[in-house]
Amino acid sequence: MVVVSPIIGNIRGGLKINPIWWTKFDLLRTLVRRDLDARYKGSVLGNLWPLLNQLSQLLIYIYVFSIVLKVKLNVHGLPTDSTLTFGLWLFAGFLPWFAFSTGLMQSAVSVISQPNLVKKVVFPLALLPLVTILSSFIESAFGLATLIIFVALITHKLQLTMALLPLVWIPQLLFTAGIGYIVAALSVFLRDVPQTLTVILNVWFYLTPIIYPASSIPKTFRFWINWFNPMTAFSEVYRELVIVGEVEHWREWLVASCISVVVFALGLSVYRKLRSGFADVL
Repeated sequence: MVVVSPIIGNIRGGLKINPIWWTKFDLLRTLVRRDLDARYKGSVLGNLWPLLNQLSQLLIYIYVFSIVLKVKLNVHGLPTDSTLTFGLWLFAGFLPWFAFSTGLMQSAVSVISQPNLVKKVVFPLALLPLVTILSSFIESAFGLATLIIFVALITHKLQLTMALLPLVWIPQLLFTAGIGYIVAALSVFLRDVPQTLTVILNVWFYLTPIIYPASSIPKTFRFWINWFNPMTAFSEVYRELVIVGEVEHWREWLVASCISVVVFALGLSVYRKLRSGFADVL
């Protein structure tokens, strides 16, 4: 700690960023750590639960789809004769969806569940939805670690393209945060928003090629789902970076990234316009 602190201080000084932003960053980091600790407070295994939960999901996918249903899928980068292939492919597409859907559901109640913080004049309310979203993204990292281990055991190698994963995380985070800001703000005035969001996410999940390959989508809908559903691009590129080792859907990723920036700007704008009324309603 003695060595790291001066290094961080030098980095901050070199970036020439307003100290207020560094203060908000430190506060956000503290809130995320507190949120993660609170989720498993009192449990014996503590923060190991996210790893165990996602490991159990991976094993269930492998058992149901690869062993019981014997679903076969030719995935470049994975052996076709392995019973684990489809389960790993499915889990790789599910990981970004887990971070997205969990983060959205928790961000929807992030403001209404913290009335004490909302009523504090000096508290930066823009951080509240980000806390739960970042926590969900961190939890999904446990699943990513599990996926990487299983892929390495089967293929006996690690794809160098995994170094490009931040190029998926950043736009996905912006996209999730943009929608999270909107639902968090609307939930203050309309308490049906979280329940409505659950229905929307259920439909959205099956409109995204996670449990089925994108090639099986009818041509009538394939264009819209591939190009106007950012989660399709994120899931496909996620699989390609971790399993395949090459990026085929980079055009879709580029469009999804542009959509994410627009959604984030729109969501933050809506949130800022409505937050003045949060304290009065809560």
